[in-house]
Amino acid sequence: MTGLSSVVREVHVAVAVVIRDGRVLIARRPDHVHQGGLLEFPGGKVEPGETVQQALIREIAEETGLSVPESSLEPVIGIRHDYGDKRVFLDVWRTQDAAGVAEGREGQPVEWVLPDELRDEDFPAANRPIIRALRLPAVLPITGAIGNVTDGVSALRASLARSAAGLVVLRAPALAPVEYLRLSRHSLPECSEAGVGLIVHGGPAMYRETPGAAGLHLPGREAAALSARPISHGAWLGVSCHDAGQIAHATALGADYVTLGPVKPTATHPEAKAIGWDEFRRLAAAARVPVYALGGLGPDDVTRARDEGGQGVAGIRFWWPEL
Repeated sequence: MTGLSSVVREVHVAVAVVIRDGRVLIARRPDHVHQGGLLEFPGGKVEPGETVQQALIREIAEETGLSVPESSLEPVIGIRHDYGDKRVFLDVWRTQDAAGVAEGREGQPVEWVLPDELRDEDFPAANRPIIRALRLPAVLPITGAIGNVTDGVSALRASLARSAAGLVVLRAPALAPVEYLRLSRHSLPECSEAGVGLIVHGGPAMYRETPGAAGLHLPGREAAALSARPISHGAWLGVSCHDAGQIAHATALGADYVTLGPVKPTATHPEAKAIGWDEFRRLAAAARVPVYALGGLGPDDVTRARDEGGQGVAGIRFWWPEL
């Protein structure tokens, strides 16, 4: 006799990131519900016949008393998560135009919190990518051709002066490892003065040898050789990806974000075949980490990248001078 297998239905959950004056609205879940006692973003199940936007407007009003214009909602990230006893698809959208005074209309405490104050352990596990998406910038600049340390530092200084950035990936594959370490150590003060976090590019040793770096970006070949996260959770970990398998491996390593592309043909890597926006959308939709669109893109493409399910854009040529 064959046993009947139980099918766990996926629950479509609309999640709202409500932002006001740089702060995010959060609430604490009642102790008696699933994941009780943890913090959460406003939201709830998408009911039959509802769009996700309609569900968000209804849930925000019911839970907090805030009124949200549908046109103000922008996609943030979609996350599928299996809790074992429950599978959910978190459909996350943001708004900065909620009107009214927030209150816990279902008896839950609510408060406005800075993104940097959000801690993983205070939220259900599925919320980790949401927290990453809120902290990460929409544009991730990457340094271009660097032939020597002096020119590299000079170009970095000029680029930082022209373009504001929250994080910068210091990529210089033409330099020998010892020269790259000199470059990274000389670049840290430039980034610090500009209020920018420096993410080193290469293997874990590069990060360990650059005290003060904000994180590590792994090329695909470096990521493939690893089986666990190589740096602490207090620093950013990014991975360069080109397909679904690489994204899955990056996720298993505990990456905080990935870059994916090239989306369009790019002069930086003319030999690489562009995947196009349709393939980017498909891969980003299945990812469980924020995904930057990479390749032939710039700040003007941020809206398109977000509409396609991405975090934003990463790139070189839109900000880096030709040396």
